[in-house]
Amino acid sequence: MMKQIAINGFGRIGRNVVRALLESPRSDFQIVAINDLAPAETSALLLELDSTHGRLRQTITAGDGFIQIDDQRITYLSERTPEDCRWGDLGVDLVMECTGIFTDADAARRH
Repeated sequence: MMKQIAINGFGRIGRNVVRALLESPRSDFQIVAINDLAPAETSALLLELDSTHGRLRQTITAGDGFIQIDDQRITYLSERTPEDCRWGDLGVDLVMECTGIFTDADAARRH
């Protein structure tokens, strides 16, 4: 069964999680949402051009409320709190918490 994944926090860790998922041979997941306060265009550029890992092989574009990786459009949110991220509406099965803020069990449950 395909798992729908969301990334909360798209700093260095969140972007590296996405890179690892893109490079994974597994095909049982799909990134459906990213939440970060930076503009989608900035996040897309930082994902594409990494000072350590180099340029991403995939084509990256961004627009109002999305980042697109090759032909996959990913919903891009800019919410401050987990409660405002409509994970359920987006069909998310798993949230990768990458902000460094919601790190204990009670805080992570807010997703």
